[in-house]
Parts: sequence; C-alpha cells; structure tokens
Amino acid sequence: MTVSTADAASAPPEQSPGGHPQRWLILAVICLAQLTVLLDNTILNVAVPSLAREMDARTADIQWMINAYSLVQSGLLLTAGSAADRYGRKKLLVAGLALFGIGSFAASMAQDPGQLIAARAGMGIGGALLMTTTLAVVVQVFDAGERAKAIGLWGAVSSLGFAAGPLIGGSLLEHFWWGSIFLINIPVALLGLVAVVWMVPESKVPTSDRPDLFGALLSTVGMTGIVFAIISGPEHGWTSGRVLLSAFIGITVMTGFALWERHIPYPMLDMHFFRDRRFVGAVAGGILVAFGMGGSLFLLTQHLQFVLGYDALGAGLRTAPLALVIVALNLTGVGARLLPKLGTPVTIVGGMALLAAGLAAIATLGAHGYGGMLFGLVVMGAGIALAMPAMANAIMSAIPPEKAGVGAGVNGTLTECGNGLGVAVLGAVLNSRFGSLLPAVATGAGSLPAALAAARTPEDREAVTDAFASGVETSQLVGAAAVLAGGVLAALLLSRAERSSQEAQAA
Repeated sequence: MTVSTADAASAPPEQSPGGHPQRWLILAVICLAQLTVLLDNTILNVAVPSLAREMDARTADIQWMINAYSLVQSGLLLTAGSAADRYGRKKLLVAGLALFGIGSFAASMAQDPGQLIAARAGMGIGGALLMTTTLAVVVQVFDAGERAKAIGLWGAVSSLGFAAGPLIGGSLLEHFWWGSIFLINIPVALLGLVAVVWMVPESKVPTSDRPDLFGALLSTVGMTGIVFAIISGPEHGWTSGRVLLSAFIGITVMTGFALWERHIPYPMLDMHFFRDRRFVGAVAGGILVAFGMGGSLFLLTQHLQFVLGYDALGAGLRTAPLALVIVALNLTGVGARLLPKLGTPVTIVGGMALLAAGLAAIATLGAHGYGGMLFGLVVMGAGIALAMPAMANAIMSAIPPEKAGVGAGVNGTLTECGNGLGVAVLGAVLNSRFGSLLPAVATGAGSLPAALAAARTPEDREAVTDAFASGVETSQLVGAAAVLAGGVLAALLLSRAERSSQEAQAA
C-alpha cells in the first residue's frame, strides 16, 4: 500500500508475499469503520414503534427515515469511489467518519419526522465516503491468495453490523430514549477516526478520472423517484398521478444516467463493465441478496413486536441468530474454503437458495411463533455467509485494480440499493395486503397501531393482527422468490463467463 507522497502514490511499496506487512491490523481497523456505518442500516428498525408513537409517524414516514440513509449512499457511492481512487482512500475514510459522527448527533436531536429524515440523509453522505473505501483498501493490501479470506472476514463484520443493529437498538431502547441509537455512533466513530489515522496507509491513483458529479446527481434523483413511487403506491394508489409521475421521472432519469455514462470520457460507472458476464451476474445477485436481507429485517422486527408481542430488546435478541451464523461461518473461513472448491457460480446459487429457503421458512413456519422463525434465520444466515463474500470477490475481480474504489462503490451501491428497495417493495406488499384484509372499522388506517386504535372489539383487534401477519407472510414469500430468481440468474451468467474465458484461453 502506498504512503501519502505524490511521487509514490501510484505504485505500492514492497510487500510481503501475502500483501501489506500489517494487513490484518489494517483489516481490523477497516472493519471497525465499516461496522459503524452498517449498524445504522438496521438499528432504526426496532425503534419503529417508538417513532410511530412519539413522533406520530406514519408507515411512509418511517420508510423514508430508513430509506433516506440508503438512497443518499446509493447516489454518492460511485462518485465517492472515483474520488477515493484519485485523491486518496485514507482521506475519504477520515472525512466519512467525521461526517457520520456529526450526522448521528443531529439525528439524535431530531424533533419531528422531517428533521430525522434530513439528518439520516446527512449521515448517508458520511456513510458513502466510508463504504466506498473500506473494500477498496482491503483489495489493495491483500494479494490474490488471501483476498478471498479477507473479503470473507470483511463480509462477516459487514453482516454483523447489518444484522446486529436490531439487537443493539433494542438494548438501548430498553434503557434510554430513541435518540440513543444514534448517539452510540459517536464514540465508535471517534475510535475509528483515531485508528484510521494511525494505521491505514494512503493509496490513490493520481491519474484516475475526475469525479462525475452530474452522474451522481442523476443517479440520486432517479433512485429517489423510483423508491418514492414504491413507497407511495399503497397509500395513494398505484395509478395515481403522484405515483405515476414519480415512477416516470425515476425511470427516465436512470435511463439518462446510463446514456450519460456511455458518452463521457470520465464516467462514474464505466458501462463497458456490463459487457463482462461475471460483473453482471454478481451485480444481479448482490442486489437481490441485499433486497431479501434488508426487506426481511424491516418486516421481522415489526412482526416480532406488533404481532408476537415482544418488546424492543426481545425483538433484537431474537434476530441475533442471523448475525451469529454469518459471523461464525465467515470467521471460521467456511465460505473462503468452499469458494475455490465449488466455484463462484455454485457458491452463489447455493447461498442464495439457502437465503430464499430461510425467507420462505419464516413466512410459513414463523407466522405465529418464534420456533419456525429461528429455523429460518439460521438458514438465511448460512446463505448470506456463502453468497455475499463470493459476489463481492466476483465484482472486484471483474474491475481493474486501479478502479478499486469504483469497484467498491459498485458493491456498496448494490447493497444500499438492494436494502432500500427491499424495505420499499416488501413494505409496499405488506401495506397492500394489510390494507386489503382490514375489517371495515379500520379501513384506511396507515399503520398497525392506527388500525388497532380504530378497532372496537376483541374480534376487530384479532382481525387487524391477522391481517398484518398475513401481509408479512406474503411479503416474505415475494422476497424469497426474488432472491431465488436472482441466484439462478447470477449462476447462469457467471458460468457462461467462466466457460467463455476457458475457451478463449484454450484457443
């Protein structure tokens, strides 16, 4: 890895055969920074009942509180990756940690849904700077022989942060007010800031292209339009002018983004990458794994609290097995050992099939009790532990090393887009199914608490709860089908890419 001198920045110093001499300590620091960001993808989920009660937030408000963070990251990750390649990955890590800490403080002080949504969007800027550089640094300090293992460990910590959010959030909400779930980020960000400055070496490619700011604007506007339409559909009607206009703007702008990227000399995302079937296969799989994981956790925490009656801490504890399975399998190197034996396509389709099976098990076996849900969480964890590191490795292998920041931005964008769309799409399915099954007395209620408040008899309250449980079940099954389809598609594309490469080498 390079140090921060202009002359040396474009070429790495002498390294040991495995990469940078301090690569494992650097990995630990990188994982700390990554953990800080990813906790906030899901830590807010267990606060949904508190926010609905204390801020009088509707379901759409809560979805925007969650999605504002992901959408801003999605729009900025590619630009941040390009900037990191040019100006220095360490610099962006430091800036990202500082901005993330400031945004966390602002979120903890929010007084209404609008302020919290704005603060979450601000946190997304810092998160984008962090997420785009962590994987790029891992790729730079580890050689090809150890990279799969390092990415597996990075993926384990990433999944831990993602899945442990509800547990940490529940623990805090048990003793403190909802703002504590953001204040906890500040000491972790400060510790990460010191560690990055002390341990992480600078690396950059001074000749890389300048950031594509217009492309970032297009991608942010496009994604916001699409997800706004998905969130607003159940409340305003899928054929309403608001929803159709938002969807049209989102799709049109995203099309413009793709055309813009094809015809500029310094694209944020080189569209030629999509000619590589390895890249396309990993992209498809990555989006749908994040889709299933993000959407399912959004639904699970509400199901555990609203339907099964657990408090915030109890709900967080009952989602912990998902994180524990992911961490155990990746820390023991199961995925890294299976990847060269099974090959990337089989590893990915196997992992995504397990993830889909876990989602289906939760939908069918966990509707009225925790036992079936526990089984589904364990199966989901095994699938994620296999699929996510394999897909990250496939994406980074398909992109030139000098574009490591852009590659990391692509990987992070997939995760954030998948998470946001998972919450939006599965939340929309839940709302549509829930609204269609509500008893007449609660028709038009925008959330489960509102519907329960409108219910006048025990029979009405039971019908409302059953309607919500049915909505969760339907949403989980939709997520399972999407994940399974993505696994098959990713495996087919990756298999064809490998065959084409072998035929080209033989010729």
